[in-house]
Amino acid sequence: MIRWMLVIFLALLLISWFTPLLQKLGFGKLPGDFRFRAFGREWFLPFTTTIVLSFVASLIGQLI
Repeated sequence: MIRWMLVIFLALLLISWFTPLLQKLGFGKLPGDFRFRAFGREWFLPFTTTIVLSFVASLIGQLI
């Protein structure tokens, strides 16, 4: 269980580091990525970006 918590923590850390780079490449602005304001906060649901990045990670995993 501790191993999975460590993996999740490292994944979130990497995602937070690469978010500005991915936004410059156009990720987060794809059709299907929702950004809206509710309860005084801005919410972002990157459905399409998540699917595309999962597909890329799967391809890299298959090649390695």
